[in-house]
Amino acid sequence: MTQDQALSILKTGANVFLTGEPGSGKTHTVNQYIQYLREHGVSVAVTASTGIAATHLGGMTIHSWSGIGIKKELSDRDLAALHGKNRLVSRTRKTNVLIIDEISMLEARVLSAVDRALRTLRENNSPFGGLQVVFVGDFFQLPPVSGNEPVQFAFASFSWVDAQPVVCYLSEQHRQEDARFTDLLNAIRSGDSFSQEYDLLLTREVSINITGAMTRLYTHNADVDRINNMRLAALPEEEHTFNMESQGITALVDQLKKGCLSPETLLLKKGAQVMFTKNNYEMGFVNGTLGEVVGFNDELPVVKTKQGRIISVMPMEWSIEEDGRSLARIIQIPLRLAWAITVHKSQGMTLDTAVVDLSNAFEYGQGYVAISRVRSLSGLFLLGLNKRALQVHPEIAEIDTVFRNESYKAVQALDLYSETDLVKKHENFIRRSGGSINKVKPAKNISTYDQTLALFKERKGISEIAHVRELKEGTIISHLEKLRANKKIEKEEIERVIPSRLKKELPKIHRVFAAFDDDKLFPVFQKLNGAYSYDDLRLARMVMDK
Repeated sequence: MTQDQALSILKTGANVFLTGEPGSGKTHTVNQYIQYLREHGVSVAVTASTGIAATHLGGMTIHSWSGIGIKKELSDRDLAALHGKNRLVSRTRKTNVLIIDEISMLEARVLSAVDRALRTLRENNSPFGGLQVVFVGDFFQLPPVSGNEPVQFAFASFSWVDAQPVVCYLSEQHRQEDARFTDLLNAIRSGDSFSQEYDLLLTREVSINITGAMTRLYTHNADVDRINNMRLAALPEEEHTFNMESQGITALVDQLKKGCLSPETLLLKKGAQVMFTKNNYEMGFVNGTLGEVVGFNDELPVVKTKQGRIISVMPMEWSIEEDGRSLARIIQIPLRLAWAITVHKSQGMTLDTAVVDLSNAFEYGQGYVAISRVRSLSGLFLLGLNKRALQVHPEIAEIDTVFRNESYKAVQALDLYSETDLVKKHENFIRRSGGSINKVKPAKNISTYDQTLALFKERKGISEIAHVRELKEGTIISHLEKLRANKKIEKEEIERVIPSRLKKELPKIHRVFAAFDDDKLFPVFQKLNGAYSYDDLRLARMVMDK
């Protein structure tokens, strides 16, 4: 199935299981659908089974969003308690579409708990309370953590069966660049460990002493920490420390910290091999971009990427928002040491080259996830390979055939509809969801800054503008900085949107700014011991008397 076909099925409002091989475009397709829903005023909740995946998406875990927390099963008493949480009831009832990413790592009983919670919260006994549910993921990748209990995959849940998701199995390949490597990955998925492709993989074995700046993937945290700490300590340069800042609801802050690939305390030196942990297309990096620290500017790291781009790395924000309001956020330099990384944390990344050690692989899917991170066979270097590394779970190999057949039938059913009929089905779903068929989009010739300016001139606050524009509050503050610098906004206008808690602190903050020769944020942040967020300092800086 193509991405366009899957998107057309999603737009009908049918429950969907969006799957496919690594690099087939699952994330791209679901992001297209999210954008489509938002453009038409349809409320969508973006969640994931793990904190790491949720952080990448800018959403929250399905456990937090649904209110089930750490529970895997819900009693009637638990359900009654959930129903008494007004904010939770409001959040779920105004939602029309629920997306759950990395579905392979969600246990069947947890999915059932989410289903029960939503039926109760929305007072609707349809599957998942009548929401359109979109399961996204690849069951060949890492399975749920089940301890000593047998693995129960999400598709084994009665809730999955009740939802009757249409299987959209994407067949295009957008990551791997050579046919031999694609054949190799397909051989692993089929469980054919004696194939010619598997023998080809063995030719990529290299010495453990291989040098170079390539990232190494290990199955255990201990190996990763050992390599990174050893390589950093070997550098003769001065060490720079960056501590994470956090604000908001403690449980959600903890979720963000757990999901963030940047550590709470980041140690860097000139010469350190690093990986970006967040997307910023304007600056020229994405999650997984590799580079080297080539220096520090005003105490902030300067990184040269593998593509030769020089980037001065500013702190960035990871947050969980609801109705345009920040519930929790963390701020850290979007980097991590990248001489080594665990296979688990590499899931979802794309790497040009990687040194992979699978000699201690212990879990189904680990080998497949690690190997499929790279774009080509020539970019893969194997330090070791045990018999378990490339094994796929026998239950997954069996169900995969069923999924492919169901996807083929879905394409056949889609072909029976005329284009006119499909448009009608798409529009009917938007109407049922309370959206707008002809929602007006901002004209393409109006810059993003001018769109923010227009809303600001309407005397909307930062959180209101962020909600309307579906952007982070930090992004809106960046727009205001640009507009202030270009003299499109006066100092007095900025003062209007400064929160009262901050206004009384402005004299103190301004005195610290004045103590430095420039108006850089980092030294002020350090001098004030992290008492104010970077966004607070940026607002304060905009109303300083120069």
